[in-house]
Amino acid sequence: MRRLNARYRGVDRPTDVLAFAMREGPFADLHPEVLGDVALSAETALRQARARRHSLAEELTRLLIHGTLHLLGYDHEVSPADAKIMRVKERELWRLVKPFVCASLQYQPSGSAPDAHEP
Repeated sequence: MRRLNARYRGVDRPTDVLAFAMREGPFADLHPEVLGDVALSAETALRQARARRHSLAEELTRLLIHGTLHLLGYDHEVSPADAKIMRVKERELWRLVKPFVCASLQYQPSGSAPDAHEP
């Protein structure tokens, strides 16, 4: 992730999430229905989940929400007002998906063991 961050953002440090929009640039019209790609660092997500005392699934979901909002044009680095708008939207989306994430953590098919990677 550090190399991707340095190459595409000019920031030579690790990051937890990167968004690569396909609605920008010379090929934006090629597939207008495709937002782009979101890259997540599972290693960083696990570290952050442990520090925040929640599951890896929650952290990955929150990062996916964050990256998807970037693909939709939200940018918390533009101004404090834009950062607030993005935080509000992240909370709204988390509230919508939280029941599904929590339910998936409770569900275990018969004969399966709990995920050893969850904190």
